Amino acid sequence: MSQQNNRVFPSVYLGSVQYYAHLIQSVEPIIEQFDFYNKKTNRNRCTIAAANGPMSLSVPVVHSKQDRLLTRDVRISYDEPWQKQHQRSIVSAYNSSPFLEYYWDEFAPFYQKKYDFLIDFNMGLTEVILDHLELDYVLKSSTSYADVAEEVDFRPLVNPKFPLEKDVHYKVVPYRQVFTEKYPFASNLSIIDLLFNKGPEAIDLLDASIEK
Repeated sequence: MSQQNNRVFPSVYLGSVQYYAHLIQSVEPIIEQFDFYNKKTNRNRCTIAAANGPMSLSVPVVHSKQDRLLTRDVRISYDEPWQKQHQRSIVSAYNSSPFLEYYWDEFAPFYQKKYDFLIDFNMGLTEVILDHLELDYVLKSSTSYADVAEEVDFRPLVNPKFPLEKDVHYKVVPYRQVFTEKYPFASNLSIIDLLFNKGPEAIDLLDASIEK
């Protein structure tokens, strides 16, 4: 695994396989919190493999009167029972996966405790995922907007429409998914799809996804 310092990543909710494939190549990844928050990005949404195909899960946020709100200032809304909905959807989708029962106890508290800020919620989940990948990383948040070179700037990954083919260092490595017999392989889902299906082998697949 070839690791580099000073890589900057967006704050995401249960980020994609592509996101984590790049993240694990970092020694001290920096999570950006001073970028402007945009709707319809992976900051507050992810995609899992459900019984009826890919399913998008979205964390509702409090609407602000400010035109441009920093990511670190975005608050989570609890006007609807989204936590119960997300937990029910995830458990239902991966109930027959090989490793849900081994990992879920660490995820469950995030669907019970009410976090004020989206970035704290995302950061906590990211730390749990890295722990399950058996990576002893200390995540750092940016102290101002990070001005870095393009080759270490992974903030564009926050856009779900960012084309995979534009990422010249990433390649899709298929693996067995829960509904493999029903649907063709769905690439670049949330990292939990890989984690619940492959368990300890997930880290090896992530490493293999990056062209050295």
